[in-house]
Amino acid sequence: MEGLLPKLPLAKWVDAFVSWLTVTFETQFDGIADGLDWFVEGIVTVLSFIPPILFIVIVSVIAWRICNKYIALFAFIGLLLIDNLGYWEDMLETLALVLTAVFISILIGIPLGIWASQNNRVKQILTPILDFMQTMPAFVYLLPAIFFFNIGVVPGVVASVIFAMPPTIRLTILGIQQVPADLIEATEAFGSTTKQKLLKVQLPLAMPTIMAGINQSIMLALSMVVIASMVGAPGLGTEVYRAVTQIKTGIGFEAGLAIVIIAIILDRITQNIGKKKQGGTV
Repeated sequence: MEGLLPKLPLAKWVDAFVSWLTVTFETQFDGIADGLDWFVEGIVTVLSFIPPILFIVIVSVIAWRICNKYIALFAFIGLLLIDNLGYWEDMLETLALVLTAVFISILIGIPLGIWASQNNRVKQILTPILDFMQTMPAFVYLLPAIFFFNIGVVPGVVASVIFAMPPTIRLTILGIQQVPADLIEATEAFGSTTKQKLLKVQLPLAMPTIMAGINQSIMLALSMVVIASMVGAPGLGTEVYRAVTQIKTGIGFEAGLAIVIIAIILDRITQNIGKKKQGGTV
């Protein structure tokens, strides 16, 4: 049954807008694609120079110093298992994709969060945009990303950034705005400038909350690994996707287990960094 009003040609408008962006900013998109591709490949190249056993020991020591001996043991055994199963190179490519997406999320998200925490108008504009970014199905982000950047690792990184950035922005805003008002008043009474107040009081006290946002961004970026593989992004997601399409349950379980191991290691390390920051600010 037709509605009371004629259907809006929303799909055509969106297609026309994406086509206009693709044509108008083709040079800029090519430059971004080349830069992101170079950055990801650079991380993979650097990590590949480290022998697997040395890499495993380094990560285990970091986990021991930041977390505890149990997480260190888990990291050691888990990474050894990934190497034993033959997914080491795929794991490095996945790690490079996630680190790139999280780095960009931090680079853009924290300054936006700081700006929004200091300006209610900016916060009012950002809030519905963040709601849209978090509720839109992740698959939808891949469509314009393919138009802008073709297939490969770059659209996967871009989609991961869009999907993973909101927690960093939201929790940066929350952390800064949760700083006790009496501390802010005290700094103002001593004549601190806005920059001094932000850098010496608000950001240090907000750091545990900001780290929680970064932790969530890492988890969301990891959740995009399999989806990004659908547009040609390499890594463990490709193995999972191939296993699904070929109905190979065992291979899918192995690759999925490798993703889970990486997720747990990154989650525990970033969580404990946040706790140590909190302990240091008390």
